[in-house]
Amino acid sequence: MTLAARTLPVLDSSSAAAAMGRLRDNLNLAVGGKVAQVSLAVTCAVAQGHLLIEDVPGVGKTSLAEAFARSAGLSFARLQFTADLLPSEVIGVQVFHAPSASFEFRPGPLFRQLVVADELNRAPPRTQSALLEALAQGQVSVDGVTHPLPSPFLVIATQNPLDLAGTYPLPDSQLDRFLMRLSLGYPSPEVEAEILRTRGATDPLKSLPAVTRPEELAAIQRLAAGITVERSVADYAVKLLQETRRHPKIERGGSTRGALALIAAAKAHALWEARDFVTPQDIKAMWAPVMAHRLMLKSSVAGAFAREEASHLLQEIARGVPVPR
Repeated sequence: MTLAARTLPVLDSSSAAAAMGRLRDNLNLAVGGKVAQVSLAVTCAVAQGHLLIEDVPGVGKTSLAEAFARSAGLSFARLQFTADLLPSEVIGVQVFHAPSASFEFRPGPLFRQLVVADELNRAPPRTQSALLEALAQGQVSVDGVTHPLPSPFLVIATQNPLDLAGTYPLPDSQLDRFLMRLSLGYPSPEVEAEILRTRGATDPLKSLPAVTRPEELAAIQRLAAGITVERSVADYAVKLLQETRRHPKIERGGSTRGALALIAAAKAHALWEARDFVTPQDIKAMWAPVMAHRLMLKSSVAGAFAREEASHLLQEIARGVPVPR
């Protein structure tokens, strides 16, 4: 039975904020020293968005994704994307059933509540595009038949920097379907020393408890979607967006889909303070994490440098647009 067929728990903003705090604290047990990034990952999930984590190998990208599945009690699948991975190995395949003389659909690993698309940019474009409908609409189509994905449904994709060998850049249409793109970075010397001291004997992922249930996460998502956005706040978001379209260093600014993603993230961010309305500060807090990967710059920089420049330009824009009272 899907969550849509069940009665979801009724939560107020205070209980939702408390549940989000439990998720954040639990994730920090597995990914130490990354409070800001972990908080953004929780915000992304509450906003019903998908998350792209781009960084060098070995800094905890996949650990964060697995920890999220365990912490929220979600059904989980990890897909290792490689150059020979076929779309049917992601989505599923039609199989002939002899007794009924008909074809049956056998769902692939994508039919889980949380899917880790590990090293997404190592797969060729054809396999990458197999995710597009799932990311956009929460469903997949095979041989003209539409199959809904479970609820809640979240994809956490990881990718190596584009300058590493054997990688394929994600097309803009797919990159735009991720609500946020994050980079974890290296841990601080203190945290890294603690990891070296303790991880040899135990893996925190193995003993990580579930602190919420899928039904609770779905109820928080529904609560966030209903948060109020006043006209002045929406106008503020539009003014920010318009500045990206006329900035001399930006070739292509944010789209309307990007604006909708920004509002969804701002609603989820408001829940951290148990508010049922969005403020301009929520917009500013989500501005760079949501918009940086959606811009096309006029400069020739790429990879991490482009991400840093885009974030810098977005901060510059935010400083120049007056905040409504």
